[in-house]
Parts: sequence; C-alpha cells; structure tokens
Amino acid sequence: MVHRIASHTVAGLLAVVTGMTVLAACGSEDDVLRRPDGQPISTSTTRIAEVNLVNPERNFTKTCSAPTAPDAGRPDVERIAVTDPALLDAVCALGLGAKVTAVTSAPGTVPAYLGPQLQQVPAIGVSPSADAASKARPDVVLTTPSTAGSAAAFQGVRATSIELAGWEAGFTAVATALHRSSAAATLLRAFHADAAAIGKRLNAAQTQVSLVRFGPDSETIAGTDSFAGQILGIVGVQRPQRQRQPGTIKVTDDNFTSADADLIYISFEPGGLEHGKSVLLSDRWLDMGAPTWKRVLAVDDEVWYRTSGLAAARLVLNDLKSSLNGNSAEY
Repeated sequence: MVHRIASHTVAGLLAVVTGMTVLAACGSEDDVLRRPDGQPISTSTTRIAEVNLVNPERNFTKTCSAPTAPDAGRPDVERIAVTDPALLDAVCALGLGAKVTAVTSAPGTVPAYLGPQLQQVPAIGVSPSADAASKARPDVVLTTPSTAGSAAAFQGVRATSIELAGWEAGFTAVATALHRSSAAATLLRAFHADAAAIGKRLNAAQTQVSLVRFGPDSETIAGTDSFAGQILGIVGVQRPQRQRQPGTIKVTDDNFTSADADLIYISFEPGGLEHGKSVLLSDRWLDMGAPTWKRVLAVDDEVWYRTSGLAAARLVLNDLKSSLNGNSAEY
C-alpha cells in the first residue's frame, strides 16, 4: 500500500535514531562518553523512526532457567541431541542447555534469545554424518514429526517425537521426555501466577493493545492465536474489537485504522525494517490515536512471534511488565 509521507519527515525517513536522550558528558582518559556522574553513556540503538525499543539492552545470557531436577525415581539425562531448534526453548526453560551436545540444523538457526550457551552447541546439519552423530553421544534425541528423519543418524538412541502444536503442551512433552514432568508443572504454574500478578498490578484489563508486524512490503495485525497474542491473553491485556480473533489480519487502505489502540506494539519481520519505518513516519500512521500520544513501542519479532515456549514467554512477560504503562516519548 502507498503512504503519503509528510515533507518535514522525509529527511529522517531512512534514519534510525540511536542512543538514549542526549546527556551532557565529560571527557575521560579512556575516550568513553560519560554522564556527569562518570557512568558510560549507552550507544545502543534504542529508537527506530521515533519509536522506542522495549528492553534494547536485554542480556540473553540470563534467558535460561537454573537446572531442574529429574522426577523422583527417574534417571537423569546427561546428553541431549535435538533435531529441531524449536525444541530448544523448552530445554532452556528447564535449565538443561548445558546438556545439549548437538542440533541437527544448519549453523545460525538457533534463536539468538536463547543465549550463547545454546548458540555454541554444534549445529551438525539436517543430514549429519555418522562421525558427527557419534561425537554427540546423546542419551536421548528430541525430534519433531517434520524433522524425524534427522534422528536416524543417532542409531540405537532413544528418540522422542514432540508435537509443536501449543507451546505449553510442547513444553510439557519435552519435560516428560527428559524426566522432568514435576518441574515443568511447577514452572508453568509459576508463570501463570506471575502473569496474573503483573496483569493485576498494571491494570492490564483496562488497556487495549494492538500487535502490528511490518514485512518487506506489508503490515499485518497479529491475532489472538499468535504467540504474543496468547501471552497478552494470559496477562489479561485486552485487544481492540477488530483484533479479537485468531489469524492474521492484512492491513489495507480500507482497514488501516484497525491497527490503532491504547498502545501499539510493533515489530519487524526479517527484511521489514525499511518498509516499517516508512509507515511509522507517514501522515496516515501519525494521525492515529496511539502514535499521536506517543503510545507506540517496538519489540523483538523473533521473541514475540517467530518462536514459542516458556523461555520466550518469560521474555514477553518481562517486556509487558516494563512497558505496558509506558510510552514512546518517555520510557
């Protein structure tokens, strides 16, 4: 769709505004820009097209939980191979990342939010060699119906197939395969309790939130069945009337204002940054309610949409905790 861009914003159309609000800095011997109190000034990108990023300096080394114990009377699992990177979220949430010895996928396919521990696990390819499989020496192989063929390389090793329909069910299935059903139930109860407490404290039921994703040449509204939509529902956040349905809504000239709400969380799909910036700086977008009141915030698309699991759910919950009552002008 074509958007008319205001003349006074054209010069900034392709710019990504970096850094926090500029503060006076004093010189130092190490040439690092510092505040008057001597603390370094962050140079991380924290704004895109006048919109603040939520948790731009998040430390992904803290994503995974502390190690959980096996169920009473069940043997522990010492070495784990995984055929689908989507299963790693559950392993991370159970605190068992250090036990993963191989992932049968291409290098670079482990989600960044899982942190360096899991990103450093050898990615031995979809069709691993016998040598690579033997070096992994797993006690158990976690697989999915679509990647079951990769499990054949680990001859004779117990393989458990996990259905990925429903992130809570998938987490429970992984935990069962790793003899941690009790720990999984405890972790899920704690998450729901935390989500309810945060929702109550933030008065989430009184806020209507829109979820907008920008692709390379499109913008869509995420439905209630999206991963982010599910977490918002658990917290008790409301959605605008036109967004209270599963599935994705394609934004067009006719339904453009359906993207508006009390607060809009935006994100960028792979390749969607430039198109997203052009929309965010357009007259039509800026004339809507949430942009007018600086109630637009940008979140990590990979965490909110392109994955699912308890570890990611915790990150989304933390994003909501720190931003649901914030805004884009002062955050």
